[in-house]
Amino acid sequence: MDNNFPKPNNNLVLAIVCTVLCCLPLGIVGIIKATKVDGYYHSGQYALAQQAADDAKKYSLIGMGISAVCYVLYFILLMAGIAE
Repeated sequence: MDNNFPKPNNNLVLAIVCTVLCCLPLGIVGIIKATKVDGYYHSGQYALAQQAADDAKKYSLIGMGISAVCYVLYFILLMAGIAE
């Protein structure tokens, strides 16, 4: 292993939180991407490890954002008396 390339954070916790609390499909994609980070890193594929870590974070944050928008929209509809 080359110490010039630090191991990127795999963002697995973020992906799991997204899966459990927010958006199941995007959270699962995030978990899949996060689990590939260590394998890429240990095989010397540092660029792929960083890309997988970035993708895991991206999909998890997108899932959380979509979920937040849906919750806010539901709250607005609930206050307007449209949703029950």
